[in-house]
Amino acid sequence: MSLIADFVGSSPSFYRKTAVDQLLALAWFVEARQQRACFDGASMRQCFKEAGIDPPDMSVYLPRLAAKKPPQLVKEKGGYRLAGAVRRLLDTRLGGDPTVAAVAKALTDLPAQVPDLSEREFLTEALNCNRVRAFRATIIMTWNLAFDHLVRWVFSDPNRVQSFNAGIASKYPKKNLVVAKHEDADALKESEFIETARTANLLDKNTTQILKDKLGRRNMAAHPSRVTITQHQADDMITDLVANVILKLG
Repeated sequence: MSLIADFVGSSPSFYRKTAVDQLLALAWFVEARQQRACFDGASMRQCFKEAGIDPPDMSVYLPRLAAKKPPQLVKEKGGYRLAGAVRRLLDTRLGGDPTVAAVAKALTDLPAQVPDLSEREFLTEALNCNRVRAFRATIIMTWNLAFDHLVRWVFSDPNRVQSFNAGIASKYPKKNLVVAKHEDADALKESEFIETARTANLLDKNTTQILKDKLGRRNMAAHPSRVTITQHQADDMITDLVANVILKLG
């Protein structure tokens, strides 16, 4: 599913709008979310196609919207952009203030920074959940990705495994446990795995605290409750775990 399809799918009323309102909303997406300076008829036709809608005649609509009094579009070299008043109105209506736009772009850019292809695909799925406002699913998927990365990182180096086993013996001596491969991690709770990695000096204090905080958020999101999960919480979950666990523990 394309980003355009995600965008229009998150607004059920989009398909009931007039062609002009659809065009302006898609133009806003191009400017605010994709950070393009301008757009032309060809790019807007492609946006309509990705939204699953037959595009209107751009050779008529774009000049007409630019000629309105006051104008809704402004003609630029190489294309058009939204008029200032229209852009500000759509920023308010569609959530495109500069902070939101910057976060959206940062999230969109994250998968390209993850070198492992399977992790990149999983992160993209989590971001797709976030775009359609499935925030609980976003938090759960992102935690699963980060924790799996941590486990695989520990078991990818014999020296880290040796240190980890020493950490188990020190932190949880009654378990009488020695691990050797990824599957052995199931013998420990997620919180115990994190504590053991910290005891073994595989994780620093800050990374450990981030993992503990995010595990608590995952637990809150994973169980039925009346607690509201917000986009800010989901955005923070993604950026914090990707930057401070997945990319840090390369």
